[in-house]
Amino acid sequence: MQEEITMDQLLEDLEKRRERARLMGGQEKIDRHHQSGFYTARERIEKLLDPGSFLEIGGLSHSEFPGAEQKSAGDGIICGLGKIDGRPVVVEAIDKTVFAGTEGSVHIKKSEALHDYALKRGFPIFNLGEGGGLRMPDGMGSDGISDKLFPQNLLTIGRKVPMISSILGDSYGGPTWLAVSSDFVTQVKGSCMAVAGPRMLEMATGEKITPEELGGWKVHAETTGQTDHVSDSEENAIEAMKAFFRYMPLNADQEPPKKETKDDPNRRLEEAIDFVPTRRTRAYDMKKLISMIVDDGDFFELKPLFGRSLITALAHLNGQVVGVIANQPMMFAGSSGPEECDKATDFICLCDSFHIPLVFLHDIPGFRVSSAAEKKKVPSKIMQWNQALARATVPKLSVVIRKSIGAAYGNMCGPTMGADSVVAWPSAEINFTGPEVGVNVVYGRKLMEADDPKQAREELLKTWGFDSSPYKAAGKFMIDDVIDPRDTRKYLCQMLEYACVNNGSKSKRLLANWPTSF
Repeated sequence: MQEEITMDQLLEDLEKRRERARLMGGQEKIDRHHQSGFYTARERIEKLLDPGSFLEIGGLSHSEFPGAEQKSAGDGIICGLGKIDGRPVVVEAIDKTVFAGTEGSVHIKKSEALHDYALKRGFPIFNLGEGGGLRMPDGMGSDGISDKLFPQNLLTIGRKVPMISSILGDSYGGPTWLAVSSDFVTQVKGSCMAVAGPRMLEMATGEKITPEELGGWKVHAETTGQTDHVSDSEENAIEAMKAFFRYMPLNADQEPPKKETKDDPNRRLEEAIDFVPTRRTRAYDMKKLISMIVDDGDFFELKPLFGRSLITALAHLNGQVVGVIANQPMMFAGSSGPEECDKATDFICLCDSFHIPLVFLHDIPGFRVSSAAEKKKVPSKIMQWNQALARATVPKLSVVIRKSIGAAYGNMCGPTMGADSVVAWPSAEINFTGPEVGVNVVYGRKLMEADDPKQAREELLKTWGFDSSPYKAAGKFMIDDVIDPRDTRKYLCQMLEYACVNNGSKSKRLLANWPTSF
């Protein structure tokens, strides 16, 4: 007669299984991971979530590959629910102590189930990324690859919930796909993000390259724009993910959370008058002006090293989350090229999809036209920016600070581009082209024939300056007003309040299906 198993024995067996799962690849691999300077997946989750809030899903899962059951805890991925600042999220973290963080069948099944649940219940998705891509035994053969292609929930998420990712260690395959599909991604210095690693690249093509050259932080922060933030450490990366999340709603049915502030919405910007030079060729740091305007001087910049003559940032005005698009005179005099166009389009799509009003601060002499820019499809990129802007239905407020020239006046949400309000400072210069170029083009022959070309040029520049004045547009009600620079914050806060009276900041989300990478 078979001896009956007691509940105590069953519980003892359960605890042993759980302990084995908690150790993932085992203590020896954990120690090696620590010695390499990395946290484990479980440690990363602890740093991300509120203490005691993590509820793991699929903790006793393992690889379905025969013989791998005892050494594949979680099949290399930890998934679950938790809270950040008391707000519910789902989180997945790849664990490199299990098969180098590669993705097996169960690993992929868990990740897909987590994403499905996030969409079902409207919870943001956090990805803590590091790993080696698809696992060879699981993905080999026509049967192996046939059920491991890109999951539909990743391809059709349509920004229904924010997806927030990090690249914390070398990441190939899956972690890379998740990152470039995300609304925000931060990359730790020293890590690599690429489709395949250097070893695979050398075997496939013969190209020899270091991880840093292939997909290091400089590649993605400065050249590709596929990362929004660069971190010096894992702790910094996790804090950046949290900081971005504080500007986001839980899902597309909600508005972003309001933030309490004691910063007076009517506060005058006394320092702005002396800070922004009236002379159009003198540079100043637009970031300092943004800091003067927004609540408590705080804003969160995205892609600061990519397309650097355009600033895209999240901030608050009287407690309301806003997205700021501003030209940076410190770089290329504020002119935009192909990278800035991509950056603006990406940011407009983000803000419109998650009901974040847009504030435009103009100081742009036009687009950087050149043969190099043409080879990067700058006409298409300028129009993509305009197309995104035209489809954005969140409140849009536009302020011409100093200059807004040519087509760029439209891209920065000038008149006819759907703004709730377009106003200008008295120092604003608005025209088809800048004065020096314009005078040369229009009056070139007259100047050549003048007795005193220098004096004639000065007189023509004075006339051009009058024509560029914002008062001509204001007089014909082509812009809404010319405001005292010191009242910029007050005007924006008041106008934002009125724009959000009936529907809040809710948009029609016409840009939700725009690709997250293009």
